[in-house]
Parts: sequence; structure tokens; C-alpha cells
Amino acid sequence: MLRILHSLPRTHKLLLLPVATMVTVLGAQKIVTSFQDVQRENQPLDTVLVPLDPDTQPGLPSLSFDRSPVADAIEMASLALDATREHVPLSSLTASEVVDIDFVTSASAAGESAENRVVPLTLARAERHIDEPVDDGLADEPMLDDGALHMAVVIGTISSGMLDHDEALVADATSYEEVPEEELILFGEGPVFLEEEIAASEPYVPEWETYTVEQGDTFAVMAQNRLGLGYSEVLSLLDELPDKNVLTRWRAGNSFEYQLDEDGKLLTLRVMRNARNGFFIERGEDGFEVATIERAGEATQRLFAGTVSGSFARSAQATGLSSSEVSQLSRLLEKKLDFRRDTRRGDRFQVLVESDIVDGQSLDSRVLAVQYEGARMDLTVVRNGADNNFYTPEGESLDPAFNRYPFAGSYRLSSSFNPRRKHPVTGRISPHRGTDFAMPIGTPIQAPADGQVEKVGNHPVAGRYVVVRHDNGYRTRYLHLSRPLVNRGDRVSMGERIALSGNTGRSTGPHLHYEVIVNNNQVDAMKVDLPENQSLSGDALLAFQRDAEPLLAVLQSGETGTVVARAQQPEASDDDEG
Repeated sequence: MLRILHSLPRTHKLLLLPVATMVTVLGAQKIVTSFQDVQRENQPLDTVLVPLDPDTQPGLPSLSFDRSPVADAIEMASLALDATREHVPLSSLTASEVVDIDFVTSASAAGESAENRVVPLTLARAERHIDEPVDDGLADEPMLDDGALHMAVVIGTISSGMLDHDEALVADATSYEEVPEEELILFGEGPVFLEEEIAASEPYVPEWETYTVEQGDTFAVMAQNRLGLGYSEVLSLLDELPDKNVLTRWRAGNSFEYQLDEDGKLLTLRVMRNARNGFFIERGEDGFEVATIERAGEATQRLFAGTVSGSFARSAQATGLSSSEVSQLSRLLEKKLDFRRDTRRGDRFQVLVESDIVDGQSLDSRVLAVQYEGARMDLTVVRNGADNNFYTPEGESLDPAFNRYPFAGSYRLSSSFNPRRKHPVTGRISPHRGTDFAMPIGTPIQAPADGQVEKVGNHPVAGRYVVVRHDNGYRTRYLHLSRPLVNRGDRVSMGERIALSGNTGRSTGPHLHYEVIVNNNQVDAMKVDLPENQSLSGDALLAFQRDAEPLLAVLQSGETGTVVARAQQPEASDDDEG
């Protein structure tokens, strides 16, 4: 059994201590209870001191599982209690169970004289009846009552010293059992605290902590104070980051999460650039390793419906659309709709928007479908997932092969195409073979169609200019630029930035002079027939119509299953239109 005990881990050995303690307490409780049961009512108790051999030494309890001293003591105590209540032959007692009490000189049993009974003096029970006279010869002798007699016998049986007695009751308690050396090894490592031993045996598990940036914080100082990093380690960590700004350009209120090892040094760090993207930094053997975090949001569709009153942009914002969503919608509809001339109060529109929801935030909003019902125009368009362009339900594209305007947004037409324009001072014919748009210096100019840059130069009258030859044979010129963004021979695509507007050359103010040349002749860019747009056909058209069917159903039903926002503006005056 001891070999099995030795083979157990130290923590398991320690778990046996509460068991021994429990047995000891139960034994002591039985003794005290027995003493109280036999105590005479209203009779004070005498303290019994049992002297032991002064040479005895305290010892540890035996860990033998065959028979414990506590079990023996409890059994002996039970026998001793029986001995105080009835006759026990002397032959049934062992020498260790006899307790010699000095001050007891005589005792008698009820019903018989001391001469006729052979009863050990120390175990004789003094029985008296209230109505019996007391022998005058024994009146002066000290008598041992039931309780004292029982306690004397019990204490005499306990020779192992396991029970922790009160010093006022038992003096010089000792043990006479030998404890093997191998048993002492179990307790030879000093004081043991069970909670600490169990905690020490468990592996270290780092916990995530959060740090919130406060005003004036810098990552270098914070990393040295909180993350246990040296200055060189801070620089090494920043060098591994694809975007250092996430840790160097902080704002009060930003936060990140980190874990420390047992020594208080940085183990892992998680920092987000926004609700979707961030970086995960982990300490490796050769330094820090950085991984990119990209959280996938839940795609959610929202339907917004409203009525035009005043400007279209304000009417769209009133439905709950964000600024970026209104911008997408405006750029989409302006390809077919002139907001200043074609919109009327009371025109109705619906916009189906899809966005990714991450931590309650709407990210990456994209318009899926639009339906506009106006006094001058009805238009329904749906995004095609194959090429990300918009088409009508019949497959006609909104993106023409040649844009009418070489810029995004709306700018005032300051001077139209007029081959018979007169000079305001001389009165002579001074043809204006282009179209002028008043716009701030630095406004981006875009290619109206695919093509190749034919010329980039500077002229005393035209200022800085760019000429592009397009794939359909048309040519376009852009004058009075502040800065070209392309070089001769560059290939450009529809919508690509090619220059910034300016006020160079002979000009009366910041504007763009735009020309369209067909068959080497300048034509009116606002009236010329432009190449037709690209439409879907065949399998591409069938696939688009199959995908567009559920989106069109949403526009017709007005329900998306998620959030539906509707707004109807009160009628405004005609002055608010545009």
C-alpha cells in the first residue's frame, strides 16, 4: 500500500490529509458526546489529569490502512463506556486498557459487598439510590462519578497521540507507535498549502487584456511600460507591420488587445484598423510575426423609398441613405437623368442597398437596384454581378461607349459651342469650337471613352492641353489645364483621370475647354451622336435576367425581410428644385 502511496503525485498525497483530519474530528466528537451522556445532572465535573511517562516523545500518526489508531481508539472507547455500565471480567481486559488512578481508594457495586465481588477497583462503578443511606465509612473518601470514570478509561486507551486534546484536560500527551522512515518522506518538504500546490501544477494560460488609448499616449512608451518591450523590440515590431499608422497615429479612445507571458512580456497583440480589417502580431523565435485580420460581415439588404421634393440629393438623404450611398446613386442616375431639368416634385424612387454588418456597423455599402418613376422619365436598373455594371431589365447598359461629360458631377456650362460667336470687344466673328465648363482649379478630368493619348503640350493661348484618340475614331481635346496626369502614348480607359482643370493660357477664369473632333471637324459635344452603349445578349443576358429577378421582386413588393426605410418630403416651392 505504501508503494502505491509513494507512486502518487504529491498533490494526490496532500488530498489524503483532509480524510485523516475528518476521522480525527469524528473520533473526538464521539468521545465528547459520550462524556456528556453520562454526566450527572447539576453535578460539577472534576478535571482529570493523567500523567504519562516524561520520556515519551510525540510522533506522527501511522498511515497504515489496515487498522488506524483512531479506529482502535473509538472501539476501545465504546468498550470502556460499556464497562462503566455493566460488569466486565478482568480476563477480557488487556494491560494497555487499565488506567491506574491514584486518588480512587475504594468503590462498591450495588447489591453486593466488596468482599463478595471480584471487580477491578479502577473499573468499579459506584451505584447509589437516592433512598439508600450513605456509608459513613466512605463519606470522606473521594468518589469517581460515571463521567469521570468513563473519561479516565477513554484517555487511557488513547496512546497514539493523534487526537488534539485541550491542555487543561490532558497533559503530556504522547504516542508510542513507531512511524516508518518512508512515511515521513511524504511530509519532509516543509509546510504545504493545498491551493498553491494545485495552482502550481496547472499550466500557465495567458489572458486577453484591453488597453484604451488616452490623450498623449505613444506606442513606444506604452509598449515599454505595459508590454515589457525594449526600444529595439518596439522598432522591430513596427518594421514588421504593413501599416505602421495603426500603432503610431493613435486617437484617444482607440483600443487594442494583448496577451503577456509569465514574465510579463508581450506574447500576442491584436489591433484593428476598422471594424473589418486589422493585424494579429505574435512573438516567434526569431522576432514578431504579423498576420492580417479580415472579418467577414453579414450581408444585409435594405430598401429605401422616397419622394423628390427640392433637390434630389436632399430627398435621397431624407430616406436614411448615407452620404456615400447618395453619391453612388447620383453618379448612377446622372447617366440618364439630368437632375436640374428632368426631376420634378412628386417623382418617386426606390433604392435597394446591400452592405456588410460587422459589430453593428454598416460597411461597404453598394447599390443593387434602383427604380425611378418621374413625370419626364421612368427608369429601372439592376447591377450585374458578372461585370459590376448596371443594366435595364432588358439588358441595356447605362454605361455608354462614350460619356457625354469628361468629368464626374455637375458644373455650370459657361460658354457653349458656337461657330458664329462674335467677339465682345471687336464685334467680329470669333468662332467658339468647344464647350466651356466653369469649375475650380484642380478638378479631375476623366477620359470619356477608351483610347490612347496622342499629344500632351503647352500653348501660349490654349495653355496646358491633352489630346486623346479614342478607339471609335473620335478625338477629344482638353485646354487650359493646370496639370496633365498622362504622357504621350499612354493607354487610358473610360473614367480614368487624365488631367486637372486650371486657368492656364489665354483665359478669363478657371474653366475647362472641351472639344470633340469627328472626322477632323470640331462638333458640338453636347449634341453629337455618341457611340451606342454595350448591351447584353445571348447567355450573358439570360444569366443577368435570372439573377435580377429576385431584386426586381423586392422593388415591386417593397419588402426585403430586413430594414425598410421610407420617407416622403413635404412639398417645397419651385425655387428649391435642382
